[in-house]
Amino acid sequence: MGDTSFLTTRQGRKLAYHLTQGRGPCVVFLGGLKSDMMGTKAVFLEEWAQAQGRAFLRFDYSGHGESSGSFTDGCIGDWAEDTAEAVAELTEGPILPVGSSMGGWQALLLARAMPERLAGLVTIAAAPDFTEDGYWANFTDAQKQQLAETGQVELPSDYMEPYIITGRMIEDGRKQLVLRDNLELPFPVRFLQGTADTAVSVETAVRLLEHATGPDMQLKLVKDADHRFSDGPCLDLILGAIEEVLAANI
Repeated sequence: MGDTSFLTTRQGRKLAYHLTQGRGPCVVFLGGLKSDMMGTKAVFLEEWAQAQGRAFLRFDYSGHGESSGSFTDGCIGDWAEDTAEAVAELTEGPILPVGSSMGGWQALLLARAMPERLAGLVTIAAAPDFTEDGYWANFTDAQKQQLAETGQVELPSDYMEPYIITGRMIEDGRKQLVLRDNLELPFPVRFLQGTADTAVSVETAVRLLEHATGPDMQLKLVKDADHRFSDGPCLDLILGAIEEVLAANI
């Protein structure tokens, strides 16, 4: 895999990354909340890119993996800054973001910030607006009170250790919402979603599909696939979606 490189952002955060040189559009993998660039999907796609001579970037948001900072100090807006800076400093020309879970939200924010750079978009169990529609909307009165008094609340996860959700993450998330205003995606888009996902619902995937506008947008539901979406058949589906979008740019 080679040695990890580091990018220092304008905000002073140190981002760990692996960049594969090759032909574009550069595929940029955007991981999920508390995930890192060593995950199955990121490494699988890097190996594919290297075999194809394709440019590829994977990196850790601040507070994740090998990057600087603490997870509990971060928020959606910070990680959007990390993503935009990694793309601006480490890639050239058209890019194809592949966003997993929270990375799907980050990919949509990137599409809103720099649509001219995107050759297309692929998401895997995308979780747009989850701090508001998932966390805040389902907090009990006791949890909301705890958040106000202590600044954080602990939530269980089916996929890893509990999440510590801070008041700053909730408040900042409201500034990053993408399902309230127009969401124009003027390029090929493929959304992938498992029906057995306990973190992101099929209803969320359908809501995103119906809310966004664009000329070439598809949602593929995979029966019994879970949130990880990282077994062999699911990895093949991700690759197929990427290749469809790339083919549309030839």
